[in-house]
Amino acid sequence: MEGGMSDPAAVGGGEQGAGMREPDEVSAMIRLSGLGWGAKRIAAELGCSPATVRRYVAAGGWGPYRQPARPGALGGHAAWLAERFRRHRGNADVVRQDLARELGIAVSLRTVERAVVALRRELMAEARATIRFETPPGRQLQIDFGEMRVPIQGESVRVFLFVATLGYSRRPFARAFQHERQSAWFDGLEGAFR
Repeated sequence: MEGGMSDPAAVGGGEQGAGMREPDEVSAMIRLSGLGWGAKRIAAELGCSPATVRRYVAAGGWGPYRQPARPGALGGHAAWLAERFRRHRGNADVVRQDLARELGIAVSLRTVERAVVALRRELMAEARATIRFETPPGRQLQIDFGEMRVPIQGESVRVFLFVATLGYSRRPFARAFQHERQSAWFDGLEGAFR
């Protein structure tokens, strides 16, 4: 082809992007049509279909490709996706598994990743905005209790976890208790100091 236009067959085989052409090619279509060339002749010259030529000539020039709006498999689930994505700390694969298990929607991991791209940016921005509080060695110990259910001999049992974390090294100490009373706090602290 002349004029520096690329051969569409060399660019991914066949017509680019279902008829999407470069602006200079569309300008050439408009000029040739103005000279009286037919759609078939222009299409043969530029290596595209006559329907593509007719579409651009009717539009009067090049415009960005607009994908037809169609509801995706995840349409209407934006709030659910946002909540799950945050709950699972940005793990799109776990969100995909929850979709299949809870909502009966089986989609690819890539589909979920595309749906949460803005949420992932938000999480990354929040992580960068968080400033770690630094302390010198031996100056701070953070303590708290957490609660979870664990299977013990086939029965679900509520367990309270005492967790102590050194501020400087982030080294943790954890111990399970059956309750969260003062005696558990004291036993947990003694264990952490030991």
